[in-house]
Amino acid sequence: MDEPVSEQWGTPEGQAMLQLLWDPPPPPTRGPKQRLTLDQVVVGAMEVATELGVDELSMRKVAQHLGVGAMSLYTYVPGKDELFELMIDRAYADRALPDRALPWRAQVEFHAHEAWRMYQEHRWLIRSNLWRMPLGPHVLDAQEDLYRAVLLTGLPETTVVRVAGLVESHVFGAARAAVTDTSVASRTGMTTDDYWESRAGFWGTYFSTERFPTMTRIWERGGFDDDCPEQAWEFGLALLLDGVERLVQAGGAAARS
Repeated sequence: MDEPVSEQWGTPEGQAMLQLLWDPPPPPTRGPKQRLTLDQVVVGAMEVATELGVDELSMRKVAQHLGVGAMSLYTYVPGKDELFELMIDRAYADRALPDRALPWRAQVEFHAHEAWRMYQEHRWLIRSNLWRMPLGPHVLDAQEDLYRAVLLTGLPETTVVRVAGLVESHVFGAARAAVTDTSVASRTGMTTDDYWESRAGFWGTYFSTERFPTMTRIWERGGFDDDCPEQAWEFGLALLLDGVERLVQAGGAAARS
């Protein structure tokens, strides 16, 4: 006799995580009344990560921040990894969605700016993994709407997925660089200008215009003077979407021929 097939896929741990994201259990009706809700625990963890940095995030520190015993947090969430998934999904809840009446490019740009704002507000998000994002309602709502906006181009579905991934990856990479630099400056007390000033002797000792003629030319003509992270990532986004527009135009030309 064949063994019965389970109606649920995945592991018990994975199913438990999905339930926390989509259908968290209500407070128990028996026993001592719980002092907190799951959302309060998640928000408290986000506050700890914002104040102390994500490397300092622990169940104990979250409990101290919330004024409860550390063991009591395990009645809400199994551990720190699961808590971090809930934090990511909660951060995505703050992302607004674009006006659907706008052209596809304006909608995609709106998504990119909302992602940038989210990373600036929740700087600990740079420790998330874009390839293992939580299957939570808020994360998936943002992804669904970005796919929808890119699909307005009329490009093939495989290209739509690639374009959406490029947009998210571009913003994430730029935000990670900016946030990391700020974090290092805060931790060491050394700004970016201080860092390069401390190594100023390199230019007279080791740098050679004969070995690096291209960098010399760029430096002499002010090419390295633009140090605004926001302008840099927006420049990259514009180039990316210019390329998408060329794909759209090429597809339209092919359809007309």
